[in-house]
Amino acid sequence: MSSKADYYDTLGVQKGASKEEIKKAYRKMAVKYHPDKNPGDTAAEEKFKEVTEAYEVLSDETKRQRYDQFGHAAFGPGRGGGGGAGGFGGVDLEEALRTFMGAFGGGGGSIFENFFGGGGGGGRGGRDANRGSDLRFDLEIDFEEAVFGSRRELSFNVQVECDACSGTGAEPGSSVETCPTCRGQGEVLMSQGFFQVRQACPDCGGTGKKIKNPCKKCRGSGQMQGKRSITLRIPPGVETGSRLRVQGKGAGGTRGGAAGDLYVIIHVKPHALFERHDLDLLITVPVPFSVASLGGEVTVPTLDGSSRIKIPAGTQSGRMLRLKNKGVKDPRGYGNGDLHIRVQVETPSKFGGKIKKMIEQLGAMLSDELQPEEKKFQKNMDEFARRREELNKLSESKG
Repeated sequence: MSSKADYYDTLGVQKGASKEEIKKAYRKMAVKYHPDKNPGDTAAEEKFKEVTEAYEVLSDETKRQRYDQFGHAAFGPGRGGGGGAGGFGGVDLEEALRTFMGAFGGGGGSIFENFFGGGGGGGRGGRDANRGSDLRFDLEIDFEEAVFGSRRELSFNVQVECDACSGTGAEPGSSVETCPTCRGQGEVLMSQGFFQVRQACPDCGGTGKKIKNPCKKCRGSGQMQGKRSITLRIPPGVETGSRLRVQGKGAGGTRGGAAGDLYVIIHVKPHALFERHDLDLLITVPVPFSVASLGGEVTVPTLDGSSRIKIPAGTQSGRMLRLKNKGVKDPRGYGNGDLHIRVQVETPSKFGGKIKKMIEQLGAMLSDELQPEEKKFQKNMDEFARRREELNKLSESKG
């Protein structure tokens, strides 16, 4: 049996604690037992290493699962654990301090690199190259382009790499020097209470470089205003709010950095026929009074062409019919939506005397049984009138 304390108990958290709760508990205890706050206190130093060891396991999802299943034995011999700092057989002070710096936003690597800048210029040389910014482009397309797909030629102004200095920011023929303040690291150590953190170098802005003779064309920025043209492929099935990413077509980088990405936000114009609801479509179809009364067929447009649908006899305005799989194609390949048809019965509005007389004769022949909705409406209206009069009389008698 292991004599080690349970990692959850060490941090003072429940077994089901979230990552954020674990990190918060670690920060609180690490600050309390940090060697800089407890100089010469070996007990505090050991406690600092214990809470750090617990945090390193519980903050890593894979290690936490192994620990929950096997306990401390998960990191012993035969399970890839080994001893020492890497195998969780007990962390040393340097490893604990490195974890502490990471949890508080500091850099990785050896603690001696973190505090004294490391050896040579290899640690953060990547700061010489700065990636360009991502850009947003709002594109309005019509309904047909959204459901069938399309191609669009886009042109827009953008910051691109300066062609005079190749993005270095230095005048051609001159050189870019290493920043003497941060020695090319792009960061400096700042003391905050009892511990130290890294911050961007104030002299070079975090680039690690100093430009004594700035490029005249770009004024040392390494970028200039330019125009970019691209062909955008719009896949079938996009809708308002869809975001298309075009890699490397954003603002240009500096000092050899990669360009950012372009994000195209789609806005679909309203359509005269179709109303879209996710993958389903809704269309309102006018149906002649005679067809609605006697039944028949009407032609409706679909994304695949025209279709004939049956209208049952006695169909009322507002009735919904459906054509399965006649909606928008799922851009992920999961089939199609449906086409929903809303019937709108169209009554004649202009007619001559003969037709008028025929309609009057028809109206006289129609009984309540042939017009059940009208009969139902009249019944509800009479009930409302009765209740209104009843309540009015009750009010008057009490007045």
